Amino acid sequence: MSATEGLLVPPGHGRIVQTPAQRVTFKVTGTHSRTASTFEVEVPPGFDVGAHVHTRSEELFYVLEGELDVLAFEPRVRTPDNWQRWESSSGTRVVRATPGTLIAVPPGCPHAFANPTDTPARMFFQASPPPDHERYFEELLEILGSGGPPDHAAIEELRARYDIEQLTPLKHR
Repeated sequence: MSATEGLLVPPGHGRIVQTPAQRVTFKVTGTHSRTASTFEVEVPPGFDVGAHVHTRSEELFYVLEGELDVLAFEPRVRTPDNWQRWESSSGTRVVRATPGTLIAVPPGCPHAFANPTDTPARMFFQASPPPDHERYFEELLEILGSGGPPDHAAIEELRARYDIEQLTPLKHR
């Protein structure tokens, strides 16, 4: 891409990485942007990314279709099991995000999303700086695509390499 020509990605286009747990379409990568990677993510029923935090990454989520439970705050107590019950010191709780909901997550802010419904959800997801999340998605989806329950030790090692401190487990049906 040159400085005088932008990038156009038509609907349904982009590199797709898919497993039974998640489908991610790469829309803008570090090849095309110095500031952020952009993805379209399909979140199947029962998927829970687990609460986690980044020390240097910034993220933005925008719900396009379906519903997701979302968290973007520091809880009073980081319990290791169910982030859906967390509450901040100011009383903020997990929200059911519907189409049009935007979630901005600064570095150091615990966050999570899960699809508790029986219908797939779809979201726009942006992560900065690139290309960390591109590589992370590729490797995570490879682990999740191996069949059977998630290999939590492999996911933990992967997340540590990509500035992700896992606070509660990733889950999927």
